[in-house]
Amino acid sequence: MTELEITRNSHLVDPHLHVWGWEIPVYLFLGGLTAGIMVFSALLLKKNNFETSSKWVHRLPFVAPIVISIGMAVLFLDLEYKTHVYRFYFAFKPASPMSWGAWILLAIYPASIGLGLASMTRREIGPLKSFPPLRDLANFAAKYRNTLLHANIALGIALGIYTGILLGALGAARPLWNSALLGPLFLISGLSTGAALMMLFPLTHNEHDTLRRWDLLAIGAEMALIFLFILTQFTGGGQTGQEAIQLIVGGPYTAAFWALVITAGLIVPFIMESVEGIGKLRPTRLAPILLLIGGLSLRWIIVLAGQT
Repeated sequence: MTELEITRNSHLVDPHLHVWGWEIPVYLFLGGLTAGIMVFSALLLKKNNFETSSKWVHRLPFVAPIVISIGMAVLFLDLEYKTHVYRFYFAFKPASPMSWGAWILLAIYPASIGLGLASMTRREIGPLKSFPPLRDLANFAAKYRNTLLHANIALGIALGIYTGILLGALGAARPLWNSALLGPLFLISGLSTGAALMMLFPLTHNEHDTLRRWDLLAIGAEMALIFLFILTQFTGGGQTGQEAIQLIVGGPYTAAFWALVITAGLIVPFIMESVEGIGKLRPTRLAPILLLIGGLSLRWIIVLAGQT
C-alpha cells in the first residue's frame, strides 16, 4: 500500500483568520474616546446646568461626531469590500455585535449634534438668524435637553462596551479576547481617555476639577479591571487562556504593556492628578496626554497580542 501525505494551505479550503492591522486599534481607541466625551459632556451639563456651564462645555458635544467620523474613516480603510458598507443598514441582526455597532454609530450623530445645539445660549443662537433652519433646529433641540442628555449617556455607554464586545465576539478563535471583561474594560478606558481629552480644553477651574475627580475613579476602576482580566485568564481560561495572557505577562508584549499602559498610561497620571487635587496645583497637560497614549496602547497591544 502506498501512503501519500499532502501538506497544503489553501485560503479557499482551509479555515483562516484575517489579521487586523493598525486601523482596528485606532478605531477602537477613537470609539472609546467618543464614548467618554458623550458621557462626561452630558454629565457636566447636567451637573452645572446649561446656563452656568462654560462655552467650551457647550461645544464639547460637537467634538464627539468629529472624533467618531475619523474613527469610521479609519475603519473604512480596513474593509475589504468597501462598496458593500451600506449593507449594514439594510438589516439588523440582534446576535451580531457589528450590526449593533453600526446602528449605534449612526445614532451618535443626531444625539451628540442635538445636544450641542440644545446647549447653545441665546447669545450663541443669535448669529444663526441668517440660517433659519439651523436656528429652528437649535430651538427645537432645546425643548428636549433632558432627553438628549440621557440619550448621549446611554449611547456613550453602549458605544464604549461595544468596542470591547467586538473583540470578545471572536473569543473562540482568539483566546486572549475570550473574556467578558473586555467590554467593561474598554468602556472605563474610554471614559478615562474622554475625560483626558476634555481636560485639554480651556474649561473653568470647577469643571476641570470635576473631570479630574471622575477621571481618578475611572483610572482606579480600569486598573482593577486589568488585574481581574489577567487573573481570570490565568484561573479560568484553561491552557489556551494561560498561554494567551502570558504574551503580556512574561511574553513579547510584556515590556510595552507594563511600561506604556500600566505605568505611563495609568499609574503616573493617577499620581499626578491626585497630587494636583491635594495640593490644589495648576492643571498640567502631561497627565491627560499620558492617559491618551495609554488608552491607545492598551487597544493596540490587546489587538496585536490577540492575533499572535
